[in-house]
Amino acid sequence: MTSSPAASPAPRPLPATPVIEASGLVLRLGSGGSAVEVLRGIDLRVAAGETLALLGPSGSGKSSLMAVLSGLERATAGALKVAGQDFSAMDEDALALARRARIGIVLQAFHLLPTMTARENVATPLELAGVADAEARSASELEAVGLGHRLDHYPAQLSGGEQQRVAIARATVTQPAILFADEPTGNLDTATGHAIMDLLFDRAARTGATLIVITHDPALAARCERTITLADGQIVSDTRGAVAAR
Repeated sequence: MTSSPAASPAPRPLPATPVIEASGLVLRLGSGGSAVEVLRGIDLRVAAGETLALLGPSGSGKSSLMAVLSGLERATAGALKVAGQDFSAMDEDALALARRARIGIVLQAFHLLPTMTARENVATPLELAGVADAEARSASELEAVGLGHRLDHYPAQLSGGEQQRVAIARATVTQPAILFADEPTGNLDTATGHAIMDLLFDRAARTGATLIVITHDPALAARCERTITLADGQIVSDTRGAVAAR
């Protein structure tokens, strides 16, 4: 009896397209004897569409890493490519343009302009980019985050949860490749915070954005496909959770 040939092993999946490629990132603040090395040789590759949580104690370098990856802060040393562009080689003006086109940021403090309505706040990044239908796109994005009835309200007329929804709409209206969220529920009660995170994950999924969340909350981190823990400016663990295995 002739035995059947052994089945060929299944081909390994090709690696997902990276939207962030960082190698040897160092961030040193201050000068001379008072200089502090906040990031110490970060190597990181993040795939397009991935959801990633950054964990670590206060002072571990989470927010500093976000600032470097988003182009808000320039690394002292190392190489960094974001959405196909070499952030390491750009001057401040080029970084600002790249950030505006490819990156959305949601912070714990909402940072809405108090003299502008919700619609005007969301339209601002589009107007800065010269988009002709900024007002219409702003209204559409506010509808998507459940604030179609609040277009012409000012921040002071909105609840904390509503203000964060406006901030999310402002971050996603440009269809960014990467969406950063730094403790986005820190100023909200538990129920509102959960609703905001549901919205943030939903908007990232619908737009295809990579979502990077800085948090102290292990339950929130567990919602991400991948969790990176920092300590003393270095990555000490990089794990994939149950979400990725589904």
